[in-house]
Amino acid sequence: MTVTTERNGDVLIAKTEGRVDGTNAKDFQVLLEDAIDANETAVLLDLEQLSYISSAGLRVILLIAKSLRNQKAKFAACSLSAPIREIFEISGFDKIISIHDSQAEALAALR
Repeated sequence: MTVTTERNGDVLIAKTEGRVDGTNAKDFQVLLEDAIDANETAVLLDLEQLSYISSAGLRVILLIAKSLRNQKAKFAACSLSAPIREIFEISGFDKIISIHDSQAEALAALR
């Protein structure tokens, strides 16, 4: 699992690649928390290259979403593959986190 970040204007984009499961969920959390500073106004989690996520990974995303909500920052995810989108829908995460088909669509919604 790797997480790379970049900026598009005032939006921090965190691209996640590989698998997020119980063996690396804590690392995933640390990488995201280190990338997100206290002054962020919008964060986009680009999951196009994510191949698998377990409940431990979903928990990390929930913690990040709550943290960002507390600092009044917007949060969204984009580019989920069909299996990952299904996991988000079954777990109800699509009701908690704004999900977009593409990065461009998500960026427009976050601005």
